[in-house]
Amino acid sequence: MNKGSMKALSVVAPSGQLIATGKKTVEVRRWLPDLLPEEDLLIVENLNYLTKDGDEESGMAVAVVNISSVRPFTPDDIPAACASSFEGGWFAWEISNVRQVDPAINTRAARKIYTLEWD
Repeated sequence: MNKGSMKALSVVAPSGQLIATGKKTVEVRRWLPDLLPEEDLLIVENLNYLTKDGDEESGMAVAVVNISSVRPFTPDDIPAACASSFEGGWFAWEISNVRQVDPAINTRAARKIYTLEWD
């Protein structure tokens, strides 16, 4: 593998696998991503919610996606987000161009959008 870097987003299991297999097509967050629509985003699945800046844990890179649009989250998004309830004030990140990482790769999981680098 060549030296490189990629922006990444951590999601709590089983959301990563649901995204990688195309079952989850909307990610719901309270904040807006700093991404261009065609920019690749690595999805990293981890086991725990990371609640403080600087929180990290081991994760698995499971997919590369694009966030094609961001808009307010609505009750109609619940099935696509694989969510169990609706709460206003959140954003729906529409996931497109899903490319599964197979086999998944061990990597670090961190808060917000972060950059992973490799040699």
